Amino acid sequence: MSKELNKDLTIGEPRAVLWKFCLPLFGSVIFQQLYNIADSLVAGKFVGEAALAAVGNSYEVTLIFIAIAFGCNIGCSVVTSQLFGAKKIKDMKTAVYTTLISSAVICAVLMICGFAFCTKLLTLINTPADIMADSGLYLDIYILGLPFLFYYNVSTGIFSALGDSRTPFWFLAASSVSNIGVDIWFVKGFRMGVAGVAWATFLCQGVSCILAVAFVLRRLSTIRTEERAPLFSWRILGRIAVIAIPSMLQQSFVSVGNIVIQSVINSFGASVIAGYSAAVKLNNMVITSFTTLANGISNYAGQNIGAGKTERVRQGFRAGVGMVWTICVPVAALYFFAGKYLVLLFMDGGAQLAVATGRQFLCIVAPFYFVVSVKLVADGILRGVGLMKQFMAGTFTDLILRVVLAIVLAKRIGSLGIWLSWPVGWSVSMVMSVIFYRNFIRKEKIRRN
Repeated sequence: MSKELNKDLTIGEPRAVLWKFCLPLFGSVIFQQLYNIADSLVAGKFVGEAALAAVGNSYEVTLIFIAIAFGCNIGCSVVTSQLFGAKKIKDMKTAVYTTLISSAVICAVLMICGFAFCTKLLTLINTPADIMADSGLYLDIYILGLPFLFYYNVSTGIFSALGDSRTPFWFLAASSVSNIGVDIWFVKGFRMGVAGVAWATFLCQGVSCILAVAFVLRRLSTIRTEERAPLFSWRILGRIAVIAIPSMLQQSFVSVGNIVIQSVINSFGASVIAGYSAAVKLNNMVITSFTTLANGISNYAGQNIGAGKTERVRQGFRAGVGMVWTICVPVAALYFFAGKYLVLLFMDGGAQLAVATGRQFLCIVAPFYFVVSVKLVADGILRGVGLMKQFMAGTFTDLILRVVLAIVLAKRIGSLGIWLSWPVGWSVSMVMSVIFYRNFIRKEKIRRN
């Protein structure tokens, strides 16, 4: 197999290996977030505050679908990386084919459920009447594009498991930049409003997905095996499910928690919703960046555990923390000191309450990026070595704390209380994830000695 295309992460100095592998992943997630940021920016600038609020309100519902697609990505990626590290190439190819087939079934079920229940969910979360129609329209078009979302995520996970983080980067970079232009063209040129934003994402993400899947299949065809790899295996599906289902549940519960928080935010009106929508897109760009880097660390840990190299996992954790903190310094400073101007990119200066809301949120959460980034690196290790119970425990603690505190504090001190729940949840769950990681390293040392 080509050493240039498929990277063995079990050799080389860990810091250098992770930087080289993860930087294209970081670039990919920046472009991935441009999809959502472009949607909100174009809606806010060219349609209005209500359109920005509608896209932001819908976004919290779309996170459920993204969560399940992410679970498929992680399940396939971790198992594929472990098999690749163990040099079990035939099983590795079967794992990929099995994921592609099972993802089609999951996606079909989600599309049926989405069309049936999304409008009811929008009503349940107290969506204001003046943004209900646009929120529902955006979601309907988004659901049509779920196959593209799923198969792009799975393809990215496969490339990453093989040590190739560059190929999906180029697909996504071209698609994301195109999405910005098509967004503006549809909204400003054709005056399609929120529907134009949604259709632009649908088309551009579709092109990216088709190219990614085609290249995955071509890549697999170049990896030779003595026997033809089966197209499906219940045994391997079970192994993937052990990783994927907890990841899906974890991310889905987080999304449901965010929807509950969104329902609390919705009670404060369209201006607060719009301000939060702009700020949370900026926040999610950072958190998703850290999560994607942690996924790269999962692949690194998976390959090295598969090869029996536990010490490299410990070295990878230290290198991973250094990597995410290098990103934290400029981003936290930018969001804390220039948050107002970043929020203004999404709306006019006259939307004073919305701008103030977004700035307040960013000032509160930005200093704690140093905390949540460590949690996500530790989570990446836990996923990569298969400790899903521990991974879920830390994440659910974060979620429960944020939801409960948001509900309680919002009644006492208003929307400020909702934003304060983020640092508390991050801090407690970070301590838990680091303890779980250290216990794993300690037990591995004892077992191998």
